[in-house]
Amino acid sequence: MASKDFTIAFVGGGMVGLACAIPLSHAGFKVDVYESAKEFGEVGAGVVLACNGRCALKGLGLLDPLYAQLGEAKNNLLTAFQFISGVGDNELIYPANERILGLYRPDYMDAIMPLIDPSIVHFGKQCILVDKTPPEVSGGRPTTTLHFADGTTAVADLVIGADGIKSITRRYVTGSDDSRLSFTGTSLYRDLIPMEDLRKAGVKTELLGRQLSWFHHDKHLICFPVKNDTILNVGAFPRNDPVLAGEKPGPWVEQAPQQELLDDFPGWGRDAQIILDHMKAPGKWYIHHVSPVLESYVKDHVVLIGDAAHGMLPHLGAGLNQGFEDAYTLYRLLTHPKTNFSNLRYVLEIYSSFRSPRANMVLTRTARMGEIYDEHETSGGDNQKFIDSLQDMWTPIWGYYIDEEVDALLERLGMVAEPTNWDAQAKFGVGKSVQPQGTSYFTSTVRALS
Repeated sequence: MASKDFTIAFVGGGMVGLACAIPLSHAGFKVDVYESAKEFGEVGAGVVLACNGRCALKGLGLLDPLYAQLGEAKNNLLTAFQFISGVGDNELIYPANERILGLYRPDYMDAIMPLIDPSIVHFGKQCILVDKTPPEVSGGRPTTTLHFADGTTAVADLVIGADGIKSITRRYVTGSDDSRLSFTGTSLYRDLIPMEDLRKAGVKTELLGRQLSWFHHDKHLICFPVKNDTILNVGAFPRNDPVLAGEKPGPWVEQAPQQELLDDFPGWGRDAQIILDHMKAPGKWYIHHVSPVLESYVKDHVVLIGDAAHGMLPHLGAGLNQGFEDAYTLYRLLTHPKTNFSNLRYVLEIYSSFRSPRANMVLTRTARMGEIYDEHETSGGDNQKFIDSLQDMWTPIWGYYIDEEVDALLERLGMVAEPTNWDAQAKFGVGKSVQPQGTSYFTSTVRALS
């Protein structure tokens, strides 16, 4: 593809930002990635890569490198959301039976690192402000300036905010100092446990091949294997704290004493207790989400992807996959032959109109899933009511193929038209929903992604 007539700056070089930046740089764009950290970190817990996320990565050209990194582990798909009792004989309450891949974040980073041109990455660049470039600097061309904590600046024609849930770019898009963040009242203990240690401790429950959600009293515990079944990724959710209309003061992640965790989870059954006992150094995460949701993910030539646009709760394991859908959609729109600087604002509006209804729907469902957990925990364990609440919870989220929907979007938008006739405002109603209507939107069929 010939070089485009606009430059791109990414604020943030996390999993989603790099998923978009790498293919755009390979497609001939002038891309710069500004990352606040001193280097790309490879620490982190496990994440869920669902069918929709795998579809997006395949379209971005990143699935095959990831599979090569994983080796045979790529075939270790998990049966997701197996809800079981945390006491007694671990009775199976509800099998969701979706198929996911438990992904260890360092494996993802190791897979994509060879694909990154080091010259496009700038470390130690904490963005503190986004504003319009003064006309005397831009020569009248509408560009954007990034201001960094070290006193330096950078200018780009297009800024892609991939700077996570605490996003600075989101403040520019909303036009407010309000960060749109709310503490959900949910906290989470996280840890990684060697599977061999659990086997030696005598765990009898089958931990491989599935994602388990254990229930007891007013708490739940979620676990799934990662790193070729050698590590168990564990998240333990204690009783909720009061919801705040804003951010929780203090750090969002802190090291917790193991005794605090054990005190929060008394009276669990044998196998669940063994897992809790092996969470030797849990991190405690205070979960926030974007609330109220953003009606638009774009302003001028600044656009949001991933948690910057729709940071959500972890209850459906959907946030990362939504970020990959964002990255794929934006990649397809920006690389389209008819996209250029003159119509860039309309292209971004179409991205927002296409993505915000779906991603905000998923965000809302994750919050609803948290309510379902609470309702079960406070209703005396009414399993049938719980099962009824779960019907079709995952269908519109995971049974979705972003490549087909973007194909249909481009066809509906008539992006074969000449640029001079390509007026999204007049033809398509910028700001109106162009949410996908294809049959795959509400199908649970799992398409093989080799």
